[in-house]
Amino acid sequence: MRDNMDTQIITNPSDQELDMLACALRNGELVSIPTETVYGLGANGLDPEAMDKIYIAKGRPSDNPLILHVPNSESIKPLVTEVSNTAQLLMDTFWPGPLTITLPKSDLVPDRATGGLPRVALRCPDHELCRALLERAGVPIAAPSANISGRPSPTTAQDVYYDMKDRISYILDAGSCTIGVESTVVEVHDDKVIILRPGGITKAQLEDVVSTVEYDTALVNATTKPKAPGMKYTHYAPDAPMTVVVGSPEDVASTFKELSAEVEGPIGCLVSHETYNLIKGDTRFICHCFGHHSDALSLGHDFYKSLLHFNENHVTLILAEGVDDDGFGVAIMNRMEKASSHHIIYK
Repeated sequence: MRDNMDTQIITNPSDQELDMLACALRNGELVSIPTETVYGLGANGLDPEAMDKIYIAKGRPSDNPLILHVPNSESIKPLVTEVSNTAQLLMDTFWPGPLTITLPKSDLVPDRATGGLPRVALRCPDHELCRALLERAGVPIAAPSANISGRPSPTTAQDVYYDMKDRISYILDAGSCTIGVESTVVEVHDDKVIILRPGGITKAQLEDVVSTVEYDTALVNATTKPKAPGMKYTHYAPDAPMTVVVGSPEDVASTFKELSAEVEGPIGCLVSHETYNLIKGDTRFICHCFGHHSDALSLGHDFYKSLLHFNENHVTLILAEGVDDDGFGVAIMNRMEKASSHHIIYK
């Protein structure tokens, strides 16, 4: 990696600039790419040295698998040894979209991309500008979230710049990510689909297409070695300690008051409008409202953004309102559990 690298943000790119970014990726440079989920830290997924740079920039342990991003389902053919009917069905249904599928890898895919595992994780993003860049690059792009490892994932180019300034060459700025939480990762078998990481596609959506869908034992049992990208180490953590409370707005508000009774200094509160109306009188609370009570999609969209906002305000404690653990709420509560180091109170 070059010393004192100037990180350039590119907005509304011309065709010439897209070609330049594609060339940079092919040649082993790091480019942060926008997707519908979070901003990715892109590198040539067939070049082990380029992927090493990802690990250096993120400070991430090097045995974590990476997701390879492709412009369409055709482009996975050289990267895998087989595509089962179920895998094809999932791609036809959910691509482009926030679903990552792991398939047996071909020899073309370096072990660096898979963390030494026999399967490669593949995704086609539901983001037109990102796919245009992937098309031009002509190689699969490995792209974990574009943050320093362990910190909240970035959903804007400014968030990326904050963490990656002088560590990477370019950031392609396409505004805020529409979903705000990473993709669902699945392992496909002949007769069933195993969810390795919950995300933008829910279990119920998968069950509409495949009869048997299960959660991986590693989601339930922390001692099993995870097979999915981004599931191995502490993740998404804000600077301040965080507690999540799940319940009615009244229960959440009264629990926040109890938890903050002895706390001095500013307290970050991620809350629904209904809960905000019950706690807004406390001047210590710096509140970020995500939407209405139990609206998991709005909470997902604002979750990482609010944690970064609280970091900037140097809060001493973060209190967050959770949602029910079903549908898209499964993905959100998975991220909240990790960010709070399992400090979740159910009322």
